[in-house]
Amino acid sequence: MTNIQPENIVALNAEHAGISPQLVRIMAAACGLIVANLYYAQPLAGPISVALAMPQSLSGLIVTVTQIGYCLGLLLIVPLADLLENRRLIISMTALVAVALAVVSFAWTPVEFLGAIGLVGVLSVAVQILVPFAAHLAPLSRRGQVVGNVMSGLMLGIMLARPVASLVAQFLSWRAIFIVSALVMLVLTGILRAKLPLRVPAAKQSYPSLLLSMVHLLTGTPVLQRRAFYHACQFGVFSLFWTVTPLLLAGAPFHFSQGEIAFFAFVGVSGAIAAPIAGRIADRGWTWPATLAALALTAFAFTWTWFAGERLFVIVLGLSGVVIDFGVTANLVLGQRALFALAPEHRARLNGLYMAIFFMGGAVGSAIGSWAYARGGWMLASEIGVFFPLLAFLVCLTERRSVRRAQVSR
Repeated sequence: MTNIQPENIVALNAEHAGISPQLVRIMAAACGLIVANLYYAQPLAGPISVALAMPQSLSGLIVTVTQIGYCLGLLLIVPLADLLENRRLIISMTALVAVALAVVSFAWTPVEFLGAIGLVGVLSVAVQILVPFAAHLAPLSRRGQVVGNVMSGLMLGIMLARPVASLVAQFLSWRAIFIVSALVMLVLTGILRAKLPLRVPAAKQSYPSLLLSMVHLLTGTPVLQRRAFYHACQFGVFSLFWTVTPLLLAGAPFHFSQGEIAFFAFVGVSGAIAAPIAGRIADRGWTWPATLAALALTAFAFTWTWFAGERLFVIVLGLSGVVIDFGVTANLVLGQRALFALAPEHRARLNGLYMAIFFMGGAVGSAIGSWAYARGGWMLASEIGVFFPLLAFLVCLTERRSVRRAQVSR
């Protein structure tokens, strides 16, 4: 009798039964709600630092500590999804992030706040266990579509978090958004406990060997290297755009209020529609041309603002934000679809490496954006915004040639 591993049982069930639309919606909503926890504090760094008597020179730590926590979680916790039962892991992390958010909301010293917000970053990597989980459950013919739908929820969470946090802070307090999110995480924990199926990975290796294997995956997986580079460039300019835009709109001649900047940020949410579209395109085998199109769109979106007069500048800037978000979202899904076509027993680790690398690109983009705007205004920042997607575009042009060479060498 053939020995079928637990992971194979899940895969066989997915092929026959598929993943229900309801479960896809639940996983998409969960991704959006959890990942939003990473971004609530970003537009509130000013009032948070004042309330905690934190020096203004150190207020940047609020964002930095969160991002460091998330990267650590990607590298140290996400690989556990290839080793431990996924449902229990996701539920435990969601419950713990609710506790961490509660501590954030009641923190009165910088040390308490930074420790708790760093823990929020670590535990929010539950979303990067949910996404490959959805890929495991989906049949191969619909995997890109399912991943795209789940990722649309994640991107909506990223795009909505900042404006929602700004609006809540304007009418209530910066603490209110963390209290509300903690309650939402508790409710979400119950829903995920009731709706997520079990998934027991087949891997039996130790945790240290699991972590060591990530080095081999990074050095020995050309698809991961390419897709991580493409999206580090894309996510870098995404972060650059949304770091610089509030500074630009708050200054002369626009003088936007915090609420007006929040409403402007809502415009970019429409770019999330790219996720399911990109998933369907990837399922048809058009990943390479779609990647080139996504990179080109992102680069050109910055150039449109150069030709807009002062009266139309804000409108053109908003349209650029939509196109940038569209291109970045599409490229993210195309990359994950390519990675999830590889060995299923490596999916969580591949996804963790992919996310960690491009989030580092995002952190670099934010830093470069604020530096460029201070030195050369919007023109210098937008020129950098054009450069990185075009660099990725040129590298992507070599992809087909390298694939042909690899096939010939075999």
